[in-house]
Amino acid sequence: MKAFATLYSELDATNSTLAKVAAVKRYLAQAPPADAAWAVHFLSGGRLKRLVGGAQLRQWLPDVAGYPSWLVEESYAAVGDLAETVSLLSAGNADDAPEASLADWVEERLLPLHEADPDTRRERITGWWRALPPAQVFLLTKLLTGALRVGVSQTLLARAVAELAGVPKAVIQHRLMGHWRPSAEAWDALLDPAGEDEDRSRPYPFFLASPLEREPAGLGDPSEWLAEWKWDGIRAQVVVRGDVFIWTRGEELVTGRYPEVAAAAAKLGERCVLDGELLAWRDGVLPFGQLQRRIGRKRVGKKLLADVPVVFMAYDLLEAGGEDVRGKPLHERRAVLDALVADRDPSLRVSPPVNADSWPQLAARREESRARGVEGLMLKARGSVYGAGRERGAWWKWKVAPYTVDAVMIYAQAGHGRRASLFTDYTFAVWQGGELVPLAKAYSGLDDGEIRELDRWIRRNTLERFGPVRSVRAEQVFELAFEGINVSSRHKSGIAVRFPRIQRWRRDLAPADADRLEDVRRLLEAAGG
Repeated sequence: MKAFATLYSELDATNSTLAKVAAVKRYLAQAPPADAAWAVHFLSGGRLKRLVGGAQLRQWLPDVAGYPSWLVEESYAAVGDLAETVSLLSAGNADDAPEASLADWVEERLLPLHEADPDTRRERITGWWRALPPAQVFLLTKLLTGALRVGVSQTLLARAVAELAGVPKAVIQHRLMGHWRPSAEAWDALLDPAGEDEDRSRPYPFFLASPLEREPAGLGDPSEWLAEWKWDGIRAQVVVRGDVFIWTRGEELVTGRYPEVAAAAAKLGERCVLDGELLAWRDGVLPFGQLQRRIGRKRVGKKLLADVPVVFMAYDLLEAGGEDVRGKPLHERRAVLDALVADRDPSLRVSPPVNADSWPQLAARREESRARGVEGLMLKARGSVYGAGRERGAWWKWKVAPYTVDAVMIYAQAGHGRRASLFTDYTFAVWQGGELVPLAKAYSGLDDGEIRELDRWIRRNTLERFGPVRSVRAEQVFELAFEGINVSSRHKSGIAVRFPRIQRWRRDLAPADADRLEDVRRLLEAAGG
């Protein structure tokens, strides 16, 4: 594990893509196959089933560190990262601790913790903290909590593996999708130039669009572009290879949650893979909040199926008749998709094109988005192949302007990692009568200078502390932007917003000038909520 801890430190210390690729290649080239497999698993976002919660680890830390609980909590609040706090307060000092491989650590020490009783689990984990040097304690704690994030995208990782193996990056990306599980055998198969895919369920890497930040006229002749609605649902692939498998973009297999879609796909009658969007639908798309009622369910009952029917809106075809067709032009893939689906089942549809003769006409159609319950338009080059990841130039998302409200900051919390010493997480509220009602949390939108300035203000204007959270004077107003708005019984305001972020700091507004809850409700009504 020492070598993997070193790799993690190298990756964390640089923002250079080339440096990260080189570091990953060096590690993988010298690592035993099982270690390399587990490294790829973790670096690609895989994690172990949660072994122990962060709160429990914090309860154990004072005894190991020899400090009172209040000092440990203050240290955690200052550092902002649990793994770093543990490594600073409890780690051993010797770098000559007994070494075990990454695979041995995972398979012989960490995974057996699932079967251990609570006392044994505590004894082993705290013993490792005392014995290991700081870098390994840090990594170990990250693995225990499932918080191993180090700025390595799946595209970057696939590039490193592909260069090492001499296999096309697209092949590596595909092999890592779905049910890939780390082992020495899996690693060897991943690198095999002549390897064949034996997993019938495996989806393809998703192709992602980029935001269109200029006028579409710069894209050239509109006839060379396919326009369609940007649906507000769950991106997914429907894989039909004997059985039906539904995969989300997060590589979660969700077939059982959408039985009506699986049943419709089973009628297609050939091996194929469709790319598209899962949508709550009744005579048109329903608000995303309705779809959320289905998201967390492993299985759905008859009532929920009736209350929240779901369709799959297909907009691309990745495999047809068992053949990978991603390299064919989009217009050819769409023609085959149209013929394949052909109104076989109402739970399976093809995303209709949005036709217009000019960019101004298309811009006018785009203004219909709110009324239709969509986020804007997608623009796709008719001759484009289906890529992997975010490749600029072929697919663009042309969203409508976001919803905005002016809200008052009422709470602040320190960030994590490099921003652990600054207050960067904020809670905003709007007026209801003479009371401020929380509406949303936001973590992004301010530049570094504004963050530092606001941090100083928060420290001078704190009213109360609730652990890591501070209540502040209701004096600062910010314009918040968000993509969607829905009714929610879980929020005091009765409203939930999607993807909130700070648009600008409204220094020109007094707190009394902020929006009221009835203003937000009017946005909800306009959105059809």
